[in-house]
Amino acid sequence: MLRLLPILPLMALFQCGGDETVAAYGAADRVWTLQEIDGRPLGANVTLTLPEPGQIAGKAPCNSYSGTLDAPYPWFEVKDLIATRAACPELEAEGTYFAALMVMTQSEVSGDVLVLRNEAGNEMVFKAAE
Repeated sequence: MLRLLPILPLMALFQCGGDETVAAYGAADRVWTLQEIDGRPLGANVTLTLPEPGQIAGKAPCNSYSGTLDAPYPWFEVKDLIATRAACPELEAEGTYFAALMVMTQSEVSGDVLVLRNEAGNEMVFKAAE
């Protein structure tokens, strides 16, 4: 028993700080392409990636974006979202995307499909790019 005591703090250290976000549950290392928001296509190309633990990034219709993701799976919460400032004809669609993304609170990964939703019944569906 005494031999285990020096090891216990090290074991606790390795168990802390791991990625508990949706990335660790099948969403990392993939490019997710938006299919629909609330059952309707957005009409513009949007991608979402999880490039590092606790990070979200992607390409909206006009701009690249990034932010912090730190809620443990299945919860989902984007903080500190920033985007470049280019204008384009799809700027309204981009606003719709960002507004929807910021109110999502839950995530689910099922194979090549990522679903984000909230308690109000809103839903975003992404498909893994091939």
